[in-house]
Amino acid sequence: MATSLRRPSFTGCSSSPPDADDEGVRGTCEDASLCKRFAVSIGYWQDPYIPHLVRLSKERKAPEINRGYFARVHGVSQLIKAFLRKTGCNCQILNLGAGMDTTFWRLKDEDLLPSKYFEIDFPMIVTRKLHSIKLKPLLSKPILDLHSEDTLQMDGHTLDSTRYAIIGADLRDIPELEEKLKKCNMNTQLPTLLVAECVLVYMTPEQSANLLKWAANSFETAMFINYEQVRGSRRNVPSSSKPGIPEFLTSCRLVARVFGNSCLGPQESFLEFSF
Repeated sequence: MATSLRRPSFTGCSSSPPDADDEGVRGTCEDASLCKRFAVSIGYWQDPYIPHLVRLSKERKAPEINRGYFARVHGVSQLIKAFLRKTGCNCQILNLGAGMDTTFWRLKDEDLLPSKYFEIDFPMIVTRKLHSIKLKPLLSKPILDLHSEDTLQMDGHTLDSTRYAIIGADLRDIPELEEKLKKCNMNTQLPTLLVAECVLVYMTPEQSANLLKWAANSFETAMFINYEQVRGSRRNVPSSSKPGIPEFLTSCRLVARVFGNSCLGPQESFLEFSF
């Protein structure tokens, strides 16, 4: 639906009942967000936007967790900025399983926004984030300032503006994902960066392979950033919550799984951090 640019509003829409099998996966968004929020609160890095999306947990996090999230945020951020500088920001970014991520707002502060920034996550998570964007001017104003039309496309599970879109979709349903992205003016001719942080491990190998094949075949030029658990153990991670964990037990398997679908070609590089 089209809504007033000056007075954006969100109209709730009916949704199917939550899938109990996905409840644990959606819960990881809350866990990761709380850890990032705590690390920011004690000075590991600066993020003025995350307090408007995530509450501060009363539980202190271990230094190892704080350092791990610092490395994750800093590492992914540096790769994103390198891609933006390489393309002169004439590109698009697809953040898969974005959760409460604040990269869009932080890039705007650094004048490093791509032509368009897309976020995709479960509809329930997107609805929560949209609610915060609606209520917090610090989040909504940058989107509105960059919007070039008189109306803003929004509903309970989607916001589409000139430079930013957030979409409620299941990454395992490729036809639905592609349809929603196209409705938000995804441009397959633009250099495209796909970012997935701890996402593929919650999918079966077949599901994640389908997503990677779609990404490799859909865009004229694409790069894929994948931050994932490696050297894990089936003993420590229930297979029901992380069906992809057996495929991520070593770095070699991770590289083969991600880059075996020709996302980057033969000259790709791989960097592993161990904590």
